[in-house]
Amino acid sequence: MNNNQLSKLIEKKRADLIEIVKNEGLNSTLAIKYSQELDGLLIKYIQLDMKKKAAIG
Repeated sequence: MNNNQLSKLIEKKRADLIEIVKNEGLNSTLAIKYSQELDGLLIKYIQLDMKKKAAIG
């Protein structure tokens, strides 16, 4: 998976999380689950970006 694909997944998960929070509240089980999933995607994105930068220079 490349950064562009991850970026799209991140934006989708963020939009989903916003909707869940609007409907169920910030502390709902589903909001927490989606927040954790978003965190995981962001970590993967950062790791991939760091590897890319390390390979360049």
